[in-house]
Amino acid sequence: MALFLALNLLFFSMASACGSGKCPIDALKLGVCADVLANLLNLKLGSPPVQPCCSLINGLVDVEAAVCLCTAIKANILGINLNVPVSLSLLLNACNQKLPSGFQCP
Repeated sequence: MALFLALNLLFFSMASACGSGKCPIDALKLGVCADVLANLLNLKLGSPPVQPCCSLINGLVDVEAAVCLCTAIKANILGINLNVPVSLSLLLNACNQKLPSGFQCP
């Protein structure tokens, strides 16, 4: 019985960890990140607040934040044709998050 419970716990924790590669928020909401990214790329004058964008991904682990932003960038939700790795790194840095080592957009 103890072995059965231990295996269940192991499989449950592995299944939960696999879910971290998905975006837990609606990627359409990330459209608010367009102004932040445009400013970072010097496409707009002024300094738009990062709060609306960063508040969406704060609390997510770095991988989840990266997946969410990848989804938004690749779907062109932000309305700008971009270099995905550079844009992703800029947005994550602006929100005090890190691009996970070796991460590539799915």
